[in-house]
Amino acid sequence: MPTQIAPDDILNFWYSDRMRPRWFASTPELDAEIRAKYEPLWLAAGSGALDGWKASAEGCLALAIVLDQFPLNMFRGEARSFGTEKKAVETSKYAIAHGHDQALPADRVAFLFMPLMHSEDLADQDLSVRLFERAKLADNLRFARHHRELIRRFGRFPHRNAILGRDSSAEEIAYLNSKEAFLG
Repeated sequence: MPTQIAPDDILNFWYSDRMRPRWFASTPELDAEIRAKYEPLWLAAGSGALDGWKASAEGCLALAIVLDQFPLNMFRGEARSFGTEKKAVETSKYAIAHGHDQALPADRVAFLFMPLMHSEDLADQDLSVRLFERAKLADNLRFARHHRELIRRFGRFPHRNAILGRDSSAEEIAYLNSKEAFLG
């Protein structure tokens, strides 16, 4: 049963020496491993069955990782990879409203803020930039600003259009074919 997995199990996995170098450079094998191991947990989290994890900073962080990061691995290139994005954003905002972000170590809080960076809502993007600035996470801040500029410019992430079955504008197509394109 997926609820037998605790927040510490997720954090120990995600922050392990094995995973850290793969956060933004996964492999098909690792994606398949995450899916085999955590898809039932992701489904439970998406249905709200793990909302009790929000009672602690570590629980919110683990829930944000399950809702935001795991589907990007498990369903790479599929619309389902964004299936729990809204719930991930809600989890991040809940954690911030309850001061949980202040209780997390600086090297971990980035993944609590990341759902906001992945949102196609400009207000979420602005909040993401403010939070990464406040936390003095320079590398993440650079990416947060870049993501925000894409949302300001296009109102969405053009690299998601094909995956989500959206038509791309001529401007988006030109951007996607340029050297500056962010492809996810």
